[in-house]
Amino acid sequence: MKVKTSVTLSPGLIEAIDRIRKSEGTRSEFLERAAWEEIGRKERAERDARDIAILNAFADEFNAEAEASLALQSEDPVGPLGDEFTEDDLVHGTR
Repeated sequence: MKVKTSVTLSPGLIEAIDRIRKSEGTRSEFLERAAWEEIGRKERAERDARDIAILNAFADEFNAEAEASLALQSEDPVGPLGDEFTEDDLVHGTR
């Protein structure tokens, strides 16, 4: 259901709307699409701002976890060789 309303627009805006919309429907349809697009942009911006605030609230924790993970990755995964192995065993594939 549509609700009829009245808005006051400058003549220049009406001319621009008429020039752009061409055969894409009525002024009302054009203005409704434009309003929905603007509402969508604003809602996305609000959602993005909330997401950024959440990420920033946990940034120190996330960074600490990332640093710990990187530290683990830089450690020698095999560790020191045991007494039963030598470097030659690894290089030459003996044992």
